[in-house]
Amino acid sequence: MRPQPNAGVWVVVAAYNEARMITEVVREVRRTGHALVVVDDGSADATAELAAAAGAEVVRHPFNLGQGAALQTGIEFALSEGARFVVTFDADGQHRPSDITALLDALERNNADFALGSRTLGATVDLPPRRRWLLKAATWFTRMTTGLAVTDAHNGLRAMTRRGASVIHLHQNRMAHASEILHQIAASGLPYIEAPVTVAYSDYSLAKGQRTSDALTIVLDLFARRLRR
Repeated sequence: MRPQPNAGVWVVVAAYNEARMITEVVREVRRTGHALVVVDDGSADATAELAAAAGAEVVRHPFNLGQGAALQTGIEFALSEGARFVVTFDADGQHRPSDITALLDALERNNADFALGSRTLGATVDLPPRRRWLLKAATWFTRMTTGLAVTDAHNGLRAMTRRGASVIHLHQNRMAHASEILHQIAASGLPYIEAPVTVAYSDYSLAKGQRTSDALTIVLDLFARRLRR
């Protein structure tokens, strides 16, 4: 059955000190007709209040736990509300709400449980060369460690069925959660597909995103997690 607006689709936005962009992001996503929950991850600014005023459901962490923890909270909230499909969407304005439909369509066409947004298959706007190198390195590392033939390893725009969302249990609270999701998808054996999306960078989103130095931290976090198993 093709997912339609308001037919059990929940969009999850993890937000930390996003007062500058959250109103615009919430308003744009709400125009798609889908339900939306913003998880305020212990922000020190008015992120939660602005998100609520713009029409989002808001869940608040009492203090900052990291994006992985915020996404896990949002996924669990969406499932508790009866979500049939869950979409994760960044709070910094770099994703396009129109791509949500493309991801949901990809789930349907391919009978998949995960549709992973790929800027490699789609497009990027104003992507700095250094960030391009970081993304390529992350993709190579993920392909080597998970066996998933992905083209974009650290894209926060993704859609999943209820069955897919139910197997995601994030333990990496910080930026390594993006690789952890792919590890869990691989371990689940559930079908996945990549779909082209556009990621538009700005000075604001670049300042909020990963630094090149974060790559080593992500690798160490992932290896530490695997050693503890």
